Formats: sequence, structure tokens, C-alpha cells
Amino acid sequence: MSIPPQQYPNQPYPQQAQPYGYPHQPHSPQQPLPGPQRPRPGGVLRMVKAAAVVIVVAGALGYYVWDYNTSPTGGKAKAAASASAAAEEAKSHEPEVGDCVKVADPQGEPVPTVVDCASPEAQYTMRELLPGQGQECSSEYDYGIQHYNSRGFDYTMCFTKV
Repeated sequence: MSIPPQQYPNQPYPQQAQPYGYPHQPHSPQQPLPGPQRPRPGGVLRMVKAAAVVIVVAGALGYYVWDYNTSPTGGKAKAAASASAAAEEAKSHEPEVGDCVKVADPQGEPVPTVVDCASPEAQYTMRELLPGQGQECSSEYDYGIQHYNSRGFDYTMCFTKV
């Protein structure tokens, strides 16, 4: 058997294929062995920048949470103030016997609002609260409002003019 001539100089003679089809490439003295890889230039600076970004984002998030929970004008305080205002508003539309009220939209869907009895806005005084659905105020009263509550407590408010 004869050895075929080399096609390219400095190339080894063809050898048998190694398992999985990879040819064996012996180490040649012209190529140095690969050594440990050196870090790429700017690697430390890149890590410092990434750490700075993480610290800034975490700090901003922490400040937002702190401000939301502790600031008198923050989110938690606003939510509490809004809930308190809503409770006061609802309370102002729930008169008790003896309270003076003004009535908005008396012919449509009346909404009684508690006012001071000495106020010129005062139109009616609540005299009686009749529990149950479909109750009617007697003729001794000037005005009545039926209130239907979604929680099952229905009642009628009976008023006299101020």
C-alpha cells in the first residue's frame, strides 16, 4: 500500500476516523497548549456597574415601600383618609331619630343628608324608623323614604317638616 501525497504542507497524513466521526488531531509543536483563560478587559468594571444598578433598584424599591407605609401623604395614609372620608360620608346619609336633614332629589331617588337643625338647609326632622321592607309612614308624617339595603336590613324613614 502506498501513502498518498500530502495535499497541503504541514498537514498530517489522513488517519482513521476516531469514534463518533472526529478525526484525531495530534498536538503539534507549533501550537502551544491552551492555558487558563485571562479575564476579558473591563470585566471588573462591568461587575461594578451591574452591582451599582442592582443597589439603585433595590434602594428605590425600599424607599417606595418605606414612603408608602410611613409618610403622612403616602399611599397608606391616603387609603386610610379615603376610607375615613367614605365612612363619614356614609354616616352623613344615615340619619338617626331626631336628626335634621336636607333631601337631595326628593321625587326621584331621595338621599337624606344630616345637617344642623339651625341651618337654613334643614328641611325635615327624622321622627321614626320603621324596620322591614314595604313599610309606609302614617299620615302624621310629612315625608317618608324607603331604604333598601343589600345586607338584608330594609327600613323606612319617616320625617316631619322643620
